Amino acid sequence: MKKLTLLFSILLVSLASAQTVQDSITFDPQKQLNAAQRILSGNYGKAVTVGAYGELTYNQPEALNGELDIQRLVLLFGYKFNDKTQFVTELEVEHTVELFVEQAFVNYNVAPNVSLRGGLMLVPFGIINEFHEPTTFNGVERPSVDNVIIPTTWRELGVGVTGRFNELSLGYQAYIFNGFKSTSFDGEGGVNGVLKGSNGLRSGRQKAIQSTVDSPTLSMKFDYYGIPGLRLGLSGYFGDTQAEDDVEEIDGANIGISMVGIDARYAYQRFTARGQYVHGSLSGTEAYNNLTGRDLGSQLQGWYLEAAYNLLPQGKSQRLFAFARYEEYDTHAKTAGSLARNDAYNRNDLTTGLSYHIAPGVVLKGDYQFRDNAASGGDVANRLNFGIGVWF
Repeated sequence: MKKLTLLFSILLVSLASAQTVQDSITFDPQKQLNAAQRILSGNYGKAVTVGAYGELTYNQPEALNGELDIQRLVLLFGYKFNDKTQFVTELEVEHTVELFVEQAFVNYNVAPNVSLRGGLMLVPFGIINEFHEPTTFNGVERPSVDNVIIPTTWRELGVGVTGRFNELSLGYQAYIFNGFKSTSFDGEGGVNGVLKGSNGLRSGRQKAIQSTVDSPTLSMKFDYYGIPGLRLGLSGYFGDTQAEDDVEEIDGANIGISMVGIDARYAYQRFTARGQYVHGSLSGTEAYNNLTGRDLGSQLQGWYLEAAYNLLPQGKSQRLFAFARYEEYDTHAKTAGSLARNDAYNRNDLTTGLSYHIAPGVVLKGDYQFRDNAASGGDVANRLNFGIGVWF
């Protein structure tokens, strides 16, 4: 309760301090583009486009050694074949040792404001999964809701359509993807369970690495931008998990997923805010846990609220945001059968700090995280974080 009181106190102080003069909005969520959208927008006027973003972080948990890490370096490439057809790809190096293809898709404009896409794409769910470049969010680390509940960075292979109804101020995306992987043979005649209670669906991401598929999943998102400075999102993801050949016929090998999320971003003069809520229902978890020995919950949910205020005068090229974010997330919001809820999976974080944008595309970050869970004596180590982020 004290943490919530602190968050809303900061929010009220920020609102009270906001200037009343009608300056332009410093950050407009209605116009914000992610890396792929920037390439597709055609602003560069070139056939070949190259860019990058990356993050260097320092994490210092209480009473533990600190860790320095180049969390990620992502190289962006785009090619414009003609006015209708483009290709976008992102190559990601994580921790300097792991190489992944984060995106690789063809975009075909079939009509004004309507495009078909196919390939490896981000699943449109929430805010951070699509807008995770380090200069687009506050905090050294992404929100925990967008790590444990929404398994960012979440991308899979698929096809779909995206576009806008400008007269309704409504954007839409709809895709058919392969789903999460749930089970596989363990090499000794048994079945290995990929999904688990501590991080929900995260371990099941296939990332286009020889992905298995036995049934497609549906992902949709709608964005409303009809009110100045405000962007509202509604996301949905529905389908079954995927199992390796022969395993899929075993009772409990797959589970069903229905996940819905709402999100909002707002900016006015030097004040910005955002929030998100996600709820997921997983069917068949009792049989899945009996088969695999795992502790996967039957419901997971999470939410957060964040407020930020630019401490520098309006119109300056540099920006210094003081922010606070409170979030709660529970991967055992409900369990099935005889599986008892694990209170250690019911967690909350309060993050407060500064984001200093020293130039467009370069940000210095520092914050402190108060972390806790509902288990008796289950305090999680608080953490001090510093980071450098770039995007061009």
